[in-house]
Amino acid sequence: MDGWTGKVLRVDLSKGEWEDEELDLDLAEEYLGGRGLATKILFEEVDANVDPLSPENKLIFATGPLTGTGAPTGGRYMVVSKSPLTGAIACSNVGGDLGPELKYAGYDVVIFEGKSPEPVYLVIDNGDVQIKPAAHLWGKKTDETDDMVKAEMGDKWKALDTHIAYIGPAGEKLVKIATIMSDKHRAAGRSGLGAVMGSKNLKAVAVWGSGAVTVADGEALKEATFAMLELLKNSTTVEGLTKYGSMSSQFPMNNMGVLPSLNFQAGSFEGVANTNARPLRANLLIRNGSCFGCSIACSRVTRVTHPEFAGEGYGPEF
Repeated sequence: MDGWTGKVLRVDLSKGEWEDEELDLDLAEEYLGGRGLATKILFEEVDANVDPLSPENKLIFATGPLTGTGAPTGGRYMVVSKSPLTGAIACSNVGGDLGPELKYAGYDVVIFEGKSPEPVYLVIDNGDVQIKPAAHLWGKKTDETDDMVKAEMGDKWKALDTHIAYIGPAGEKLVKIATIMSDKHRAAGRSGLGAVMGSKNLKAVAVWGSGAVTVADGEALKEATFAMLELLKNSTTVEGLTKYGSMSSQFPMNNMGVLPSLNFQAGSFEGVANTNARPLRANLLIRNGSCFGCSIACSRVTRVTHPEFAGEGYGPEF
């Protein structure tokens, strides 16, 4: 069981019911990692011909055996479904802290199926599961949703290290490029997974846990972690990400003609010299930000001073 909690949460939104299932450890070992495991579950349980925005499609949040451990970049989790954008399997990798929190709350995987008759959000509180009404959250932007859910859950949730995934108006309106956001700044950004979540009338997933992830050999993991950190420290790619963030990709992508400009209507952008990583670092950067267990710290905490857009926040990302 080391590396896993051994539990899967299956949520039937149509019925407003849920149940715990045992994780198939043989399956978890054969299809290693959140992506492999969730893709296998989707392949087995969802017909290839279903409409991605129908109740028959499923939305899967999945962690891997290193999620929540001290392993470098051990904060990742996967969101998997059938994509409304491509019609193929959608898989988006998300940073932040929600993945480890899911493990600490007692679950490796959450499977959403069906469609709620009304907007709802899911709460996982150390293995205690609730489905709560979300009509008052429908139409709210993602950062507003984060604040409102924490306020609604009370002082405990505001004080604790609570993490929430949610959709905004784009997901609610089934826009096929809609994302699922979490921790205000992290995104399941590929393949329109926000639209799948919206099609199920699922506004948010809030998670808190106080458990831990056990490992088979703590000393071996520690040694491997330090070895990997040394490799990361000496990597020129990682150096660029730490210094400039994901925007370090913009210039080379533009030069190759594969920069996703104007929603991929073009492969380059005339203003790239003024918007690439270097001027952004010089003019906007306050400090680096980091996801759980990640020494790369590629996130940008930035400040805009233009009167019309003044404020602080994360980004921009490539």
